[in-house]
Amino acid sequence: MNIAVAQSGGPTCAINASLAGVLRAGQKSGEIDKIYGVMNGIEGILNNRLVDLSQIISDEEKYQLLLRTPSAVLGSCRKKLPDYHDNNEIYEKITESLRNAGIGIFFYIGGNDSMDTVAKYAAYLREKSIDDIRIIGIPKTIDNDLCVTDHCPGFGSAAKYVCTTVQEIARDSNVYSMPSVTIIEAMGRHAGWLAASAACIRANGEQAPQLIYLPEAVFSSEKFIADVKGKMKEHKAVIAVVSEGVKTADGKFAAEEYQSGQKDVFGHAYLAGIGKFLEKLVSEKIGCKVRSIELNVMQRCSSHIASAEDIDSSAAIGEAALEAALSGKSGCMMTFIRESDKPYSYSIGTTDAAAAANSEKLFPSEWINDEGNDVLPAAYDYFMPLIQGEVYPVMKNGMPVHIVI
Repeated sequence: MNIAVAQSGGPTCAINASLAGVLRAGQKSGEIDKIYGVMNGIEGILNNRLVDLSQIISDEEKYQLLLRTPSAVLGSCRKKLPDYHDNNEIYEKITESLRNAGIGIFFYIGGNDSMDTVAKYAAYLREKSIDDIRIIGIPKTIDNDLCVTDHCPGFGSAAKYVCTTVQEIARDSNVYSMPSVTIIEAMGRHAGWLAASAACIRANGEQAPQLIYLPEAVFSSEKFIADVKGKMKEHKAVIAVVSEGVKTADGKFAAEEYQSGQKDVFGHAYLAGIGKFLEKLVSEKIGCKVRSIELNVMQRCSSHIASAEDIDSSAAIGEAALEAALSGKSGCMMTFIRESDKPYSYSIGTTDAAAAANSEKLFPSEWINDEGNDVLPAAYDYFMPLIQGEVYPVMKNGMPVHIVI
């Protein structure tokens, strides 16, 4: 039979490693004929946009480039499937498209919303007693907020980028003798894993960041200014890392006036702006030198500082997904199960995709200090294994080389 792989949601610098893992396992299995890549997620299935990956990733050199290429080489989408009881036709079209291409296993690499697609299509296959097609979800998200799995492919590399960047900003901020405040805005709608990971640089003796704010703790502008003033008594350069989704006591995003108010098809508000909001606040209330830095998409596409652990495990979970599908599993999401922090070890398992769909794993409250403005050292044992090792890019003319489809 043939298999197909699609990518969905926000890209990461490890999502292609999971694709590479499926590809390598399929080529080794002896049970797979063609391995298709689906362009632009579920939309590509509906529009029959398939590419033969075996022809594109044809040798070890290209395989290694695929591992090192950031973003989603197959493109992505943010399409929400309706309930099949409300719109049976779209599910019939997906099934027809898969059968026409001889595809018996469909792998969907994505986050919370992508697992919604996996769960819905799996439920349709069960209700219609369709047994010649299986679907498997492979997790990814830099937000690290998928339930059940210990961590998400892509998070380790994004965290490594955040740590490295915050450390470099700390070096720059301490150059001048004048007092200053730097606000670094990190991604994280409801879960603060990425912003929290910045605390790891303290393992190398850094004092920065002096403040960390997460969506899991109530945010107050007045408390923020008081916190900054307090830290300025101890440090000439104060660095605060803030999740984009921090909320006030009434449940509103703290920077709503700087946000568009628009939402995606899954009902998620487009966030950004907390950095600028707090920069203006510090300027008005304190009057010192202040700047805000929005890390933006660099957090998820900076493969030049990727974590080797992240890339290796992302490929491993892709290979395991193929094995799970060949063993007869369907409608599940692959998961990491942490077995030890020191030395770090994990195994790979499965869970029902519905357990991860449209739900979020929040940063543990016991790892946040009582003031709600910092991360406790207890979190370091979780973070540190995920950012270990380096994957050096293949270079040409002084710049990284990527696979482009």
